[in-house]
Amino acid sequence: MCLLSLIITTQSSAGELTFGFDNPSFNGNGYSAHVLSIEQLQFNRKKELKDEQAAEQRRLEREAENETIAKFLNNVESRIYAQLSKQMVDNMFTDNGDTSGTAEIDGATIKWVKDETSGTITIQITEEDGTFTEVIVPIDGFGF
Repeated sequence: MCLLSLIITTQSSAGELTFGFDNPSFNGNGYSAHVLSIEQLQFNRKKELKDEQAAEQRRLEREAENETIAKFLNNVESRIYAQLSKQMVDNMFTDNGDTSGTAEIDGATIKWVKDETSGTITIQITEEDGTFTEVIVPIDGFGF
């Protein structure tokens, strides 16, 4: 056995063992790029979550608008406004003695004044914030 161990012996050598961290958080090499990468990943994830929440909110709003009752209420509201505007226009263009009128709808004030001398009707729509739109319509310009 001794003879066998002399024949099988091999030569071995050893070097110095050193240890180093591969993670830039510990060793400092490339640390700023590492931190920027982590920060970018966190930012992208937060943005993705916000986008998903906004998309879900828009989907829920669309579903609510497409419900039958919502469509019905929208239709009723538009017909009421159409009827109100028809009555207002009828009052503007008939000779019943009215030369002005006022209506308030959803916080906006609508005033109209008929000026027989100039042959016009001035309509002024004033919003809640004070901005206004003015339309001047000729009385005799609509010969249907």
